[in-house]
Amino acid sequence: MAGKPFERPTKFKNRMILMIVGICLQALGLSLLIQLDLGTDPCSCFTLGVQKHIPLSYGTVQLIINLITFIFVIFNDLSMIGFGTIGNMIVLGYLVDFFTWLWGLVLPGGLGFFDNRVACYILLVPVLVVFIFGAAAYMAAGLGMSSYDGIPFILHSKQKRLSFKSVRRIWDFSFMIIGALLGGPLNIVTIACAFFIGPVIGFVQKKMSVFIS
Repeated sequence: MAGKPFERPTKFKNRMILMIVGICLQALGLSLLIQLDLGTDPCSCFTLGVQKHIPLSYGTVQLIINLITFIFVIFNDLSMIGFGTIGNMIVLGYLVDFFTWLWGLVLPGGLGFFDNRVACYILLVPVLVVFIFGAAAYMAAGLGMSSYDGIPFILHSKQKRLSFKSVRRIWDFSFMIIGALLGGPLNIVTIACAFFIGPVIGFVQKKMSVFIS
């Protein structure tokens, strides 16, 4: 185990603001991606697949999954645990539940608004931008990461054959496939996310580092 959990790096206040804004934007984007029904990131695909078999809200199912994977992180690398870990693990899913409830109140025709396929395709790109920007912001804050995002780093550190990019893609595809088998949304957007969302988030994350440098 390396480092200490919940360390407070330089510009801690800026980092906290970036992390909070990032989690809120990620939840906003994810709630819309789920409603668009055109695909989500692999982790959400898995969560939605599990939710098909458990009569609980998205936030509660995500929390249970995070708690299980969190055990692996605790025993392997405590340095990955921080305020961002807790925010992503506990707050993100319930914010998705809140935004989903909100769309049913404010959008034309409630959630029936998303039955319009043309509107869904028009919204897809801006919604993906919001989701990616939010995920990049919470990671760029450097205050810890979710167990889902942290485990690929741990797995990569335990072997030398595969690059981190390869480990991350295997990780994402594994969750995507299991999620799809459980009934989660699998389509072209989900597959594209498994291939590209990690590198894209990493690129945006580097650009956002100016806020904490």
